[in-house]
Amino acid sequence: MHQEGQYIYCVVETEQERNYGPIGVGSRGDEVLTIGYDDLSMVVSNCPTTRCAANRENLIAHQRVIEQVMGEFDSVLPVRFGTIASGADEVRNLLDRRRREFQRRLTEMDHKVELGVKGFWRDMSSVYEELLGENPLLRQRKEALAKTGDRDLRGRIELGRLVKKVLEEKKQTLADEIVERLHRSSYELVRNKTLGDEMFLNAAFLVGRGREKEFDNIMDDLSEEYGQRLRFLYSGPLPVFNFVNLVIYPEEWEK
Repeated sequence: MHQEGQYIYCVVETEQERNYGPIGVGSRGDEVLTIGYDDLSMVVSNCPTTRCAANRENLIAHQRVIEQVMGEFDSVLPVRFGTIASGADEVRNLLDRRRREFQRRLTEMDHKVELGVKGFWRDMSSVYEELLGENPLLRQRKEALAKTGDRDLRGRIELGRLVKKVLEEKKQTLADEIVERLHRSSYELVRNKTLGDEMFLNAAFLVGRGREKEFDNIMDDLSEEYGQRLRFLYSGPLPVFNFVNLVIYPEEWEK
């Protein structure tokens, strides 16, 4: 039989006990509740002390718990997925030992949320045509390769590399334009890796709750202005994973 531990979701500032219902990770219906020490608490649920599988179901459950807690508290510190304490005593000891750090970061994140923005080109064929029009070297290489046909393997490889380089530069320029406008309404931003040729922007913004509407309005303006050429995926408010993702090791490692 597996030994039971406490799966940790986040840290909040409260002295009162909370119970968020049977929504814990692991599909067992474990109750999510708080374990506190003085005026700080960790939101936890029972979980086997063996490693928690990083599958889609558990990742979603982890985030949903934190999002539910966000509905009650103005400052929530997310803890890295898969963090398991040996028991309630270890949770309290962690809150005691790292009290100053947690309080400082709770103050920093007070009334702040994360908003995510991903940007995509709608029509890549048009983008590639733009690249040819904007870059004489690329155009020359393509025309030269057209004369040699499939025989010039080296030429095709070099052309592919040049297209990738020029496309990345175009992504960067466009992303800079979008980010500059959005960053006016945020405290911080994090740019994450883009996936595929179509995605030119994958960013997270730390925004004060009082400025969410302002950020929304900028997104509306961008969608209207670039709607024929670009599409955006806008998500939030989200836990501040890109700005705070506490790493908490087992107690014996932290001593």
